[in-house]
Amino acid sequence: MPIVTSLKPQKSGKRVNVYLDGRYGFGIDLETLMTLKIAEGTEYSESEIKEIVKKAEFQKTLEKLLKYATLRPRSIFEIKQWLKRKRVHESLHKDLFNRLKRLDLVDDEKFARWWVEQRMAFKPRSARLLTYELQVKGIRKEVIEKVLDKMDIDELKIARKLAVKMKNKDKKKVVAYLSRQGFDWETIKRVVDYKE
Repeated sequence: MPIVTSLKPQKSGKRVNVYLDGRYGFGIDLETLMTLKIAEGTEYSESEIKEIVKKAEFQKTLEKLLKYATLRPRSIFEIKQWLKRKRVHESLHKDLFNRLKRLDLVDDEKFARWWVEQRMAFKPRSARLLTYELQVKGIRKEVIEKVLDKMDIDELKIARKLAVKMKNKDKKKVVAYLSRQGFDWETIKRVVDYKE
């Protein structure tokens, strides 16, 4: 059974390299090191080492994931994509998701509400286009409908605001632009008639 022969701090000062039988074994964060009471001279079985490495990897990944998840609201899809991008072992996914949920850091409805608010404040668009964007972000149809119903989006007002920015353009260009923004023909017709 391998024995811990030395513990050497990493450059960050937050992690430690653990050497087993004189060779590098694994890296571990200080909190997990203290919690598991890993010390020089301690002997571990191969299965115990695997469990320690799994806990160390979980903590290391969780710290990075928390930085990502606290920047703004995140969807389940975004977290899954992050885990895939960072090549996090699947055995850690469930525990990481559970931790984020307990901390209220992953919530599709909260994410969808944030997304719509951001769009309305900086890049107003139609409910149809918002629905498409949220679907691309992995948000379920029921959640999208619930959020859009609560937000009470005035498409006519948004379309008029967008059309005003194109006041020097001819009617066809305004119609084409509003159509690309996802507005229905009724709304576009009312906006174009309103402009005249």
